[in-house]
Amino acid sequence: MVCQAKAPDAISWYRPHLDTSFDLITAALPNRDVTIIDIGGGEATLIDDLFGQGYRQLSVLDILHSAINVARQRLGIQAQLVTWLA
Repeated sequence: MVCQAKAPDAISWYRPHLDTSFDLITAALPNRDVTIIDIGGGEATLIDDLFGQGYRQLSVLDILHSAINVARQRLGIQAQLVTWLA
Protein backbone atom coordinates (compact mmCIF):
# COMPACT_ATOMS: atom_id res chain seq x y z
CA MET A 1 0.00 0.00 0.00
CA VAL A 2 1.19 3.49 -0.83
CA CYS A 3 0.51 4.84 2.64
CA GLN A 4 2.70 2.17 4.22
CA ALA A 5 5.61 2.70 1.84
CA LYS A 6 5.84 6.50 2.14
CA ALA A 7 6.05 9.04 4.92
CA PRO A 8 2.65 10.55 5.79
CA ASP A 9 3.53 13.94 4.32
CA ALA A 10 4.78 12.36 1.07
CA ILE A 11 1.38 11.19 -0.14
CA SER A 12 -0.89 13.37 -2.25
CA TRP A 13 -3.80 13.44 0.20
CA TYR A 14 -1.75 14.50 3.23
CA ARG A 15 -2.73 17.72 5.02
CA PRO A 16 -1.29 18.78 8.40
CA HIS A 17 -4.83 19.70 9.49
CA LEU A 18 -8.14 18.99 7.79
CA ASP A 19 -9.43 22.54 8.10
CA THR A 20 -12.34 22.18 5.67
CA SER A 21 -13.64 19.02 7.36
CA PHE A 22 -13.13 20.54 10.79
CA ASP A 23 -14.97 23.74 9.84
CA LEU A 24 -17.89 21.82 8.32
CA ILE A 25 -18.22 19.56 11.36
CA THR A 26 -18.06 22.36 13.92
CA ALA A 27 -20.54 24.47 11.93
CA ALA A 28 -23.02 21.61 11.49
CA LEU A 29 -22.55 20.11 14.95
CA PRO A 30 -22.00 22.86 17.50
CA ASN A 31 -23.22 20.53 20.28
CA ARG A 32 -20.04 18.88 21.59
CA ASP A 33 -22.02 15.88 22.89
CA VAL A 34 -22.63 14.37 19.44
CA THR A 35 -21.06 11.13 18.27
CA ILE A 36 -18.58 11.47 15.39
CA ILE A 37 -16.78 8.74 13.45
CA ASP A 38 -13.82 9.67 11.26
CA ILE A 39 -13.88 7.07 8.49
CA GLY A 40 -10.44 6.52 7.03
CA GLY A 41 -9.02 8.74 9.76
CA GLY A 42 -5.77 6.85 10.14
CA GLU A 43 -2.91 9.21 10.91
CA ALA A 44 -4.94 12.37 10.23
CA THR A 45 -5.19 15.06 12.89
CA LEU A 46 -8.95 15.67 12.61
CA ILE A 47 -9.64 13.73 15.81
CA ASP A 48 -6.94 15.72 17.64
CA ASP A 49 -8.52 18.98 16.51
CA LEU A 50 -12.06 17.88 17.40
CA PHE A 51 -10.88 16.64 20.78
CA GLY A 52 -9.17 19.98 21.33
CA GLN A 53 -12.51 21.73 20.79
CA GLY A 54 -14.33 19.63 23.38
CA TYR A 55 -15.82 16.81 21.31
CA ARG A 56 -15.56 13.59 23.32
CA GLN A 57 -17.69 10.91 21.64
CA LEU A 58 -15.17 10.23 18.89
CA SER A 59 -14.32 7.15 16.87
CA VAL A 60 -11.70 6.56 14.18
CA LEU A 61 -12.07 3.82 11.56
CA ASP A 62 -9.21 2.83 9.29
CA ILE A 63 -8.07 -0.35 7.53
CA LEU A 64 -4.51 0.00 8.82
CA HIS A 65 -3.71 -0.78 12.43
CA SER A 66 -0.37 0.98 11.92
CA ALA A 67 -2.09 4.26 10.99
CA ILE A 68 -4.36 4.05 14.00
CA ASN A 69 -1.37 3.37 16.23
CA VAL A 70 0.33 6.55 15.01
CA ALA A 71 -2.73 8.61 15.91
CA ARG A 72 -3.10 6.86 19.27
CA GLN A 73 0.50 7.60 20.20
CA ARG A 74 0.14 11.21 19.11
CA LEU A 75 -2.93 11.69 21.34
CA GLY A 76 -1.22 10.10 24.31
CA ILE A 77 -3.44 9.48 27.32
CA GLN A 78 -6.38 11.14 25.56
CA ALA A 79 -6.41 8.24 23.07
CA GLN A 80 -8.14 6.17 25.75
CA LEU A 81 -11.22 8.36 25.27
CA VAL A 82 -11.46 7.60 21.52
CA THR A 83 -12.92 4.42 20.01
CA TRP A 84 -10.43 2.94 17.53
CA LEU A 85 -11.68 0.57 14.83
CA ALA A 86 -9.54 -1.30 12.30
